[in-house]
Amino acid sequence: MDVRRITINIAGRVYPLNVPAAEEETLRKVGKQIENMIKDFEQNFDVRDKQDALAMCALKLGTNAEVVSLNYEKNINSTNERLVKINQSLNEIGK
Repeated sequence: MDVRRITINIAGRVYPLNVPAAEEETLRKVGKQIENMIKDFEQNFDVRDKQDALAMCALKLGTNAEVVSLNYEKNINSTNERLVKINQSLNEIGK
């Protein structure tokens, strides 16, 4: 596995990371998103402390992840219900 050493700058701090090459682009993109979120919070919510901005980022990202998870679960349940109905219909046709 190809591992690369990269640095990510978040909230004025540099974080050196050893990451699989396949994950490098994703980590850089997420780091940039976090930086943009911090700037947004600082500009729009009068946040002056980086730790407060990071906490707000964590809450927003956690909320987004939970929403995605709930939507995924709803989609799985809905798909399962449709498959059960299709299976029942096919069983009735096959009788």
